[in-house]
Amino acid sequence: MKTEQTFPDAARALRPRRPWTPLLCLLAATLLLALIPARFSPAGAQDAAPTATSEATGQPQELSAVEVVEAVAPAVVTVINEVRFDDASEDSPAQAVGAGTGFIIDDNGHIVTNQHVVAGGDSFRVVFYDGEERPAELVGSDPVSDLAVVRVEGDLPAIVAFGDSDALRPGQTVLAIGSPLGSFTNTVTQGIVSAIGRDFPGSGTYTNLIQHDAAINPGNSGGPLFNLRGEVVGVNTLGIPETESGPVQGLFFAIPSNAVSAISETLVEQGRMIYPYVGIRYSAVRLTDQDGRTHYGVEIRSVERNSPADDAGLREGDVIIAVNDVPITQTEAFSELLFQHLPGDTIELTIVRNSRTRTIDVTLTERPEDL
Repeated sequence: MKTEQTFPDAARALRPRRPWTPLLCLLAATLLLALIPARFSPAGAQDAAPTATSEATGQPQELSAVEVVEAVAPAVVTVINEVRFDDASEDSPAQAVGAGTGFIIDDNGHIVTNQHVVAGGDSFRVVFYDGEERPAELVGSDPVSDLAVVRVEGDLPAIVAFGDSDALRPGQTVLAIGSPLGSFTNTVTQGIVSAIGRDFPGSGTYTNLIQHDAAINPGNSGGPLFNLRGEVVGVNTLGIPETESGPVQGLFFAIPSNAVSAISETLVEQGRMIYPYVGIRYSAVRLTDQDGRTHYGVEIRSVERNSPADDAGLREGDVIIAVNDVPITQTEAFSELLFQHLPGDTIELTIVRNSRTRTIDVTLTERPEDL
C-alpha cells in the first residue's frame, strides 16, 4: 500500500595488489608511465588505446592537459554544413552556410556533432586537424537531443572513447576542443565542472546538462568535453553570453556523454530516435514536504489535447515527482526516466496535486515528428 505524503505550503522554485613495498610501487608506477604513451589508437585500430592505469586502483590515471590534447586532438574535426541554393546553376558547388565541431568515435568513420550544426544541410564536409578535407554523409540526426552523426570514408587519424558522465563532480577539471567561429580549429580551453543536472533556462529540450566554464563560442557546437583521462564526458552545445542585465561569463553547457553514447549508437543503427510521448509542457521545480525534506520534480504547465496525459487525467499544476517509483532528482531528470521506456508502455507517475500525492497510469505513444 502506498503512503500518502503531504506538502503543506511547499515553496516551489526553479532548481537551479601486489605485495610490493611502497617504494617499489612508486618505482613501478613511474616506469609504467614512462613506457606507456598516453595516445589513442592510430588509424585503422579497432578501439581507442587505454591511458596509463594506476597499479593501486586499476583505474585510468589522470594526465596533464598537454598530454590529453596531444592524444585526442587528431580525433576532433570541423563539420561544414553546405546548402545548394535554388538560383544556383547545376554546376555550382554547394555553399557553406555554417560550421561546428565533431569527434570521431569509431574506426568506421562515425563522427558525433550537434543536430543544429547539420540542420538544413544538403551536403557536408569534414576538416581534419591537419587541414585535410573530406565529404561526409549524414547518418542520422535527432532534434530532441540536438545530436547527429555523420560519416567519412578512408583512414582515420584517431578515435576517442566515451567516459562516464555520471562520475563527474563539481570542481573537476575539463577540457573543451573545438572550432570557434568555424575558423580557429582545434582551439583548446580549460575549465572546471561548475554543476551537474542543469536544465537550460527557458528550454524544455536541454535538460540534465553539464555546466562548466571552459570557454566555448559559436563553432564549438558539437565538440567534445574531455576529462583528464582523455575521455569524452560531454558534447558542448550552448552557452549564455548575456542576459537582460548585460554580458555574463563562464556559463557553458554540455550534453552528458552517457546520453550521447546511447543516442549516437541508435542513430548509427537506425538513423533516427524513437521517443515516447506523454503530451505535457513542464518546468523543473523542487518541493519541501511536511518533514522538511526536498523533492525534485516537474510542474505541468499545459496538457496537449487528446494526448496520453490528457487521456490519463493529468492536469495543469500537477507536479510529477517519480516515474515507476523512481524519484526525479537533480541528476535523474524526468526526460531521462521517461526515455527509458518505449511507445506502448504503461508507466506509473507519482504526482503531487493539492498538496497530496497520488499515482496515475499513463500509456505512452510515439512522439509526433513535428514536435
